[in-house]
This record gives sequence, C-alpha cells and structure tokens, in this order.
Amino acid sequence: MVPGPSSLPSVSLRRFFATGLAVNALLCAAPMAFAQDEAVPASAPDPDFVPEFNEDGQRQIGFEADELNYDQDTDTVTASGNVLLRSGDQSVRADAVTWNRLTGQIMATGDVRFVDEDGNQLFTDSLELTDELEAGAMTNLLFAFRQGARLAAEQATRDVEGNIELQRAVYSACPVTNAEGCAQNPSWRITAERVWYDSETERIRFSDAYLELFGARILPLPGLTLRADGSAESGFFVPNIGITASNGIELSGSYYWRLADNRDLTLTGYVFTEAAPMVSAEYRHLTDGGAFQVTAYGTYGTRIPLNSNVATSEEDIRGYIETNGRFQLDENWTASGSIRLASDRTFLRRYDISREDRLRSTVQLERIDDNSYVSIAGWATQALLVSTDQGQVPLALPLVDARYRLEDPILGGNVELQANTLAITRAEGQDTQRAFARAQWDYRTLTPMGQEITLTGLVRGDVYHSDDNFLTITPSYRGEGGWQARGIAIAAVDVTWPFAGEFLGGTQILTPRVQLVAAPDIRNMDIPNEDARAIDLEDSNLFALNRFPGYDRVEDGVRLTYGFDWQANFPGWRIETTFGQSYRLTDEPTLFPDGTGLNEQWSDFVGRTQVRFRDFVKFTHRFRLDKDSLAVRRNEIDATIGSDATYLELGYLRLDRDIDLSFEDLQDREELRAAGRVAFADHWSVFGSAVVNLTDREEDPSFTADGFEPLRTRLGIAYADECLEFGFTWRRDYIQLADAQSGSSFRIFFNLRNLGF
Repeated sequence: MVPGPSSLPSVSLRRFFATGLAVNALLCAAPMAFAQDEAVPASAPDPDFVPEFNEDGQRQIGFEADELNYDQDTDTVTASGNVLLRSGDQSVRADAVTWNRLTGQIMATGDVRFVDEDGNQLFTDSLELTDELEAGAMTNLLFAFRQGARLAAEQATRDVEGNIELQRAVYSACPVTNAEGCAQNPSWRITAERVWYDSETERIRFSDAYLELFGARILPLPGLTLRADGSAESGFFVPNIGITASNGIELSGSYYWRLADNRDLTLTGYVFTEAAPMVSAEYRHLTDGGAFQVTAYGTYGTRIPLNSNVATSEEDIRGYIETNGRFQLDENWTASGSIRLASDRTFLRRYDISREDRLRSTVQLERIDDNSYVSIAGWATQALLVSTDQGQVPLALPLVDARYRLEDPILGGNVELQANTLAITRAEGQDTQRAFARAQWDYRTLTPMGQEITLTGLVRGDVYHSDDNFLTITPSYRGEGGWQARGIAIAAVDVTWPFAGEFLGGTQILTPRVQLVAAPDIRNMDIPNEDARAIDLEDSNLFALNRFPGYDRVEDGVRLTYGFDWQANFPGWRIETTFGQSYRLTDEPTLFPDGTGLNEQWSDFVGRTQVRFRDFVKFTHRFRLDKDSLAVRRNEIDATIGSDATYLELGYLRLDRDIDLSFEDLQDREELRAAGRVAFADHWSVFGSAVVNLTDREEDPSFTADGFEPLRTRLGIAYADECLEFGFTWRRDYIQLADAQSGSSFRIFFNLRNLGF
C-alpha cells in the first residue's frame, strides 16, 4: 500500500546538483531524498560553479531549496522555501517550484524573479517554466531591463528564444525609487494594449500606444519602436518652438536616422515667420580608429552686410559647415582636425547658432612617445563680428614643432631639443616665415636645508623672412623685411624654500621664491611679431623665462623676480595666495608697451588669491597693482557659491592700464557677468544670467557706451528630473549687428530623457 502525501516526511535540501534537464533534477531528487530521509551533505559543491552544459551537451541545473516534497497521489514534486534554480547566466528564484509529472507542467510561484542570459530580470507572481529553464506564460509581471528600463503587464508569454509578448502593458525608463530609496511614480510612461520584445534585436514594439505625463494621456504614438538597451532608435524628435527678434516665430523638427550602430544622421527643418526656411544635417561616424562628424546649415535669402542696416536686394545662399574628427593611426601617431566656415559674417548670430566673432579651422598630425613629440599643423581663421579685413587675417600653414628629450642627463640635468618652423600668409597683408632650433638644460636639486634650486640654460637660433611689412598697421609688429637672423641665450637660477607648520587649528605652507634671469641684447625689433602681441603681467607669467607669449619676442637683460606662495588648510577650507614683483638691473627702455606692468625698471605687483570651502564656495581673485600708487590695474574676480541645484556665479574684469590705442590686442575693458539658479519644489528651478559691458569712454575713447551697457540677459524656469526636462526661457540681446537684430527671444524646450529617440 502506498502511503498518502500527508504521511511522507519533507526533506531539507539546501544544495543539490542535477545533470540534464531541470525536470530530471526534480525527478531524481525526490526518490533519493526519501530513500535516505536526510539532508544532502554540507560538502556538496556550490551551484555557482555548475557548468551550463555537461560533456554530452545536456543542460546542467544548480538547485537549492529549504524543503522538497513528493505527492505520490498527484505525482507532483514541490520545492519550497527560497528556491533557486541556476544554469549558466540564467536563474530563477521563487517561494515554490512545482513539477507535475503527469502533465509535464512546471510552475514557479510566489515572488518569482527570473534572470535571463542577458542580465534582464523578470518579476512575477507565477511563472511557467520549460524543461530548459526558460520562462513561459506569466501574470502580473515586471520586466526590468539590464540598462534600467521597465515593462509591466497583466499577462505575458515568453518563448524559448526569449521573445516576450505582453498584454495591457506599461513602459518607462524612469527610476521608480528616489535617492532615499522611497517609491516614486515615473514622470512619463508609455501605455499600450500589446507589446512585443525581440530578444535578438533587443527592440520593443508597441501597438495602440500613448505617452502619459504625470499620469495624463497626452499623445498617441503609432508605430512606436524602442531599443531595450537604451541606445538611440530612428524616429522624430519632439519639435521646438521659439520667438526671436531676427526671425519671428520659429518652429523646428528633427528626424534621427540610425544608419548603423556606429553612424547616424540627424535632419532638421526650420520654419520662420520673418525669414526663409532653413535646413540642417548632422552626420556622425565612429570607426575602429577614431570618429568624425559633419554639421551643415543652409538657407536662401537676403542678408545685410556688417555695419549696415539696409538689406541687400540680392538674394543668395547662406549657410555654415562644421566638421571635426580625431583618428589614432597607430600607437604614437594621431590625426585630428576641425573645419568651420560660414557664408557671411552674421549668419551664425542671426540664427542663434554661435555668438563667436571668429571661426578657427585647424588640421594636425601628432606623434607622441616617451621622449619625443612632433606636431605638423595648419590654422585658418575667418573673421565674423569684427571690422578686420579678411585679407589681413593670417593663414598659418605649415606649423611644425618637434621636441626630443635626451634619455641620459648631461651634468645632472635634463636636456630638451626643439625645432620649429612656421609660415604665415595673408591675401592682403604681410607674409612671414620663421624657423628656429632650441636646446634647454634644466637641473634641479634639494639642499640639506630644504631649498629647491633649479638651474636653467637655453640657447636658440632663429631665421626669419618677411615681405610687404608696411601693410601691417602697428609699426612695432612689422620687423625688417627680407631675411633676418638672431641668436638667443638665457641663463636662470630659481630658488624656492617651503616652510610648513600649524596655523589656527590647521596647517600652512609658506614658500618664498627668488629667480634671477639673464640674457644678452636680442635683435627683437628686426624680427616680425606675429605671436607675441597680447602681453600683460600676470601671476601665471611672473616667473616665466620669457614674459612674452609665443616666440617672436624674447625678453632680454638681467632681472630679479621675487615673491611667495602661501597655502592654508583647515577642515573643509583651503586658501592659496601668490604675490610677487620683478626688478630689472638696468633702467634702459624695454620692449614692453606702456601700461603692461613691465615697461619700467620695477614691475607692478601681481597676485592671485583662491578660497575654497568644500564644493560650496569657490573664489578666485587676480590682481595687478601699480608699483607707485598701488592703483588697481587689473582686477578679476570669479566666484561661485552654492550647490549644483542652487548657486550664484559672479565674474568681474577690469583692465585699467591706459595703453596706447594703436595696440589693438591690449585695449582696456570692464565687464560684469552674473548667473544663478534657485531650485524649489524638488524638481523645479528658476535661472538667469546677464553680461554687462561697464567700459566707458574714459577707459577706451573709441567706445560710445556710457559705462553701463547690457549685452545679453536671460531668465527662465524649468522642470528636470531623471527622465524629463521642460521649461521656458526669455533672452534679450542689446547689440544689433546687420541682420542679427537686438530684442527679445523666447523659447520653449521639452526633452524626454532615456526614451531612445
């Protein structure tokens, strides 16, 4: 007589291995357990180490459960209590798993979590399994993709290939918990009557779908298809709408075309009430060796020349093209480039693409290894919102710079060799060619008392050729025409002596510094000046061997520079200060223009102070003080206070140097910049910014401003969470340049993050 199920003991089975099909694991486990009536020995191997298939190609299942029961009346095997089935990267966890030997049905019930081989997780109340540990029919399920998106449905079925069909489903890529781990409703979701997930292509296809925002159904989405991995899918972007002073009402829409996994194309159309329509395209391509992209805009209409207020009657094609890329040719060689070109000087500003006053294009080939560097480059510039004649704008091609650091020290110091050549061509101006070779020796040592001493020796030989020098407006930039040569020699000794100790409950480091630099007379005025024009004494070049930027001007004579660095650290706080001055050993006139802080025997005082409190306060102040009156010649402040959500940024610059107006690179300016953001109600914020020109005619007689001229202001309000952003901005431009009108602009923006199109 066969006893009933109530009389059979249950078996504790925490670790057990089954070879073959999952159903065979349960079938073999029950008789063995009842025959022994005891738990499997604790020394059984861990299921984490079960191979997915055995030598015969049969699937192997790692199996764990608190209890295993067999009902002889119904021929049913039931595993209960923390059940875990595992095979390869797949696993099933459930409160109970039941196998009916008569019908062949396997059911997992109670807090079921199924993980497939791709790492996606499926949560459900009940799940029907195949004999290969594959999911079948299920109810009340949640499908969590590895990349973060989620699908929930009342019913679903999953076939052996991993494809899933869902009924009455909801999809969202928004987090369902906040930073504190509390449950939250997603700001957007997609509802659909039916959804299909293709495991091979990882695409989700919707039928009768709608977009819901904050629980309200707002937009039908016919034919919607998304990629489950979160990457982009071909489709239309959300349209943008705005109002600008130059073009009136603007409506734009884009179509994204995913050509392949490594390249895409975005096409955009623009319609304006006060301008002709415009189109744009952006192509991006990722290759095995690098990446590049090309962006182009085009329209057909009238344009107003710069510094004119009258539209031309002649219509013409207007546009802009920008391309850039970078490629790693091998371990050492890299090629990169950027080409930017506009049809006219005001196109970018009128259509709010860019507010730059110049467009720079460059190509470069670089080689870098442990001891050498080679660069072969070319530069071209297009003048936009400036009065410079394009014929006076230089083309730098080629620019070759090669450096090599000797592996073995010489006299204990490192030696670097450099060769450089440059050719500058102008269509209607001075042409200059240059070549030089340089060798520099640096020796650093520490004395027993802690001073760091650096000895430097530099020699350089230059050869220049130039013609049409008289076409350069500023005489000091011209140099002598024809062939010119010069030799340069510089020797320097630099000594620093840091002192560290306690200070007001923190620590401080005071580092005095003294530098002596000597160079014989150099033939500077015979050489054209192409790259050393914007000279100004700052904390960054106070101790430089040559305070001129570039190579065309080199500071000669003997000078002594002294100063100090001071740093204090307290809990959460850091304060850094740099201060110094230089003294020339001769009172002969220098190359430096009046007002640069370097034109007299004693230089002006320069310094920088930085204050930081964690990530809440960042303050930087750069200054230059007149050596005689201590008047502030340079006053520059950059400050940020607040968090990422709520902050205030301030920037102020005043250059009060009284420099000759003939030096177009050194004009005095005064400007104020401010920006801020205030967050409220969790995801809402108001923000604004302003740029104000404070330069008056006393600082620059060429200006017509009265000392307070707003250039641009902006205000807005926005909502932003993990997967949704929208808002409204107002901007006013106060400068009118040709067909780029001054006035107010309004824009509405809307962005569904993580939606994949």
